[in-house]
Amino acid sequence: MHSEVVLPPYRILASPAGLPELYDHYRKHAVLVDEIDLDSSEGTPCFFAVGRGDALSLVVAQRYGPAGYGFYPGLLLVPETGIVFIGAGGRILAYSLEPEPRRLWVDSADCGFWSWSRHGDLVVMSAELELAAWTIAGEKRWTMFVEPPWSYTVSEGTLELDVMGSISTFPVATGPR
Repeated sequence: MHSEVVLPPYRILASPAGLPELYDHYRKHAVLVDEIDLDSSEGTPCFFAVGRGDALSLVVAQRYGPAGYGFYPGLLLVPETGIVFIGAGGRILAYSLEPEPRRLWVDSADCGFWSWSRHGDLVVMSAELELAAWTIAGEKRWTMFVEPPWSYTVSEGTLELDVMGSISTFPVATGPR
């Protein structure tokens, strides 16, 4: 079983805890298939596919860990640049969909990926021990260590970070100094 989200002109399929029944079909018809650690017995399998309409151009299937208890796979698509950010377990990935799908990079999320969020021309990733930002073109801007419990908000270009009750602020575009 999988979920579908349509963000015109894109269509996204997702299965956070296993490969969908039609995985072989999606795999066969995609332009780029990126399979990571599927042969391993460690971790939980997940699946994402992205394309325009019924034509899925990108399929990403991987095993990831840690899984569960706040560590769930996530995808953020930037429609105007065709960049896809994927996080699962300790691995984060970026792909360009245009003109042909290709992997841009692979990176790690300290102790496990939490979520993506978009703030204007920046994409922010939250992980257990890391907060990081990329441009909507997929270029890394900054990264920083954080220690739980922590949270952040962004307002008018300023990021306010609360790490165990200690508050700091900095421009989200440039990161901490």
